[in-house]
Amino acid sequence: MAMAAMGSAPLFTAPETIKAPFLKPLPTPPALSLSRSNVNCWGASLSFTKTKKHNVCCCQVKLEDEACELVNGVELSIGDEGDSIDAYLLTAVKNNNGTGILLLSDVFGFEDSFTRDFAYRVACNGYNVLVPDLFRGDPWGKDRPDASFEQWIGKQDRNRVIKDTFTSVEWMVNEFVAAGISKKLGVIGFCYGGSLTLDILAKDQGSLFGAGISFYGTRINTSLSTKIKSPLLLISGNDDPHCPVSVLNNVAENVEKSKVVVFKGRGHGFVHRPQSPEEDRDAEEAFVIMRSWLNDFLLEQN
Repeated sequence: MAMAAMGSAPLFTAPETIKAPFLKPLPTPPALSLSRSNVNCWGASLSFTKTKKHNVCCCQVKLEDEACELVNGVELSIGDEGDSIDAYLLTAVKNNNGTGILLLSDVFGFEDSFTRDFAYRVACNGYNVLVPDLFRGDPWGKDRPDASFEQWIGKQDRNRVIKDTFTSVEWMVNEFVAAGISKKLGVIGFCYGGSLTLDILAKDQGSLFGAGISFYGTRINTSLSTKIKSPLLLISGNDDPHCPVSVLNNVAENVEKSKVVVFKGRGHGFVHRPQSPEEDRDAEEAFVIMRSWLNDFLLEQN
């Protein structure tokens, strides 16, 4: 169950229960792996065809009363030759709303199956979702010893990551904004990508992004919040040691249009990596809250 607060309001004062008016509860999809030629996508067949330039995949899914028509996926190489960034783009073939969404992964990188599952689901709602490789082919792996994490994260130069991310943003602008399809972009981030979302919005200052959603951002720099001009939704659990609720409240106090939504009893990663039926239900509610935020502050403005 979620508790929410708008702007600078204290988090647990008169909590608002946010219901899910758009989607009925859905089963969590199984993890996808794009290294296989055919996999299951939420009970439907997913296949992709390799070409010399990139891989192409299509997925057809039905979400209760709503049809997730065809979703096309294309693996891309963005930027200058010799210094390019890998990424994948997922687009809704039918009912495409023309809006671009930048999705920033957690430390496990853009090829992680949980991240791709979530990106597919966002695309199923009509969006064009770009997921860049933030770590230049060197994501954190579960097979690595925990003791080496700080050494690994220290090698991920934040300025380089931000620069690469804006290279991806420039590509999206050329594809969607310059073509007159989308006036503004949206950005969604998890964990590492959740805090990176704040970096991107602070640097952008409302120029290109119409809405942002940060899921349990780690190592958030609260000083960035004064520069954020886009509506910002912050979602986490109150049992997450990597994303203290107090930090989210500090951020929200400085962002004019913001909301903090906290799920009682939830820890880190529950939205895109649910591990139990209870987390499934809260993950579903969080998804609907996110979708409503995108609709109100991005789709209606585009």
